[in-house]
Amino acid sequence: MSAELPEYFFRVRDNGALVFRVNTADRSRRIEMDQIAAVNIRSGEVKPHGDRDLTAGDQAAITDWVAARRDILAARDVDDILRSIDTLNQTAQWAQAKATDEELELVTDTMLLAMHDLRTILVRKKADRTLRDRGMA
Repeated sequence: MSAELPEYFFRVRDNGALVFRVNTADRSRRIEMDQIAAVNIRSGEVKPHGDRDLTAGDQAAITDWVAARRDILAARDVDDILRSIDTLNQTAQWAQAKATDEELELVTDTMLLAMHDLRTILVRKKADRTLRDRGMA
């Protein structure tokens, strides 16, 4: 463990994090983590823990963490989609080269419906962007 610990620790959970202030100031160098707030990543809402008043430094650290976390989650979303494209390509190869008739029967209808739904959304969104870019929307 490095000698320099961060001032704050964010325990990630669904939709946000619990925020702790890290303290190593006691004589025995024990690490104390004092919960100071809970953060909702979607709404940006910050709830101080108990009857605490958050300092300007606390607020700034939380705001910075929320912005960085949103960036991380957005990048993960794009990466997940790129992986889905790879999976679709692998699925096409599997269907063409390896799948048995029985295996294809199990997945074909569901896959076709999912692909139709996705295609419909992508085409509509592409048309919306095209119209907006041309100043028609």
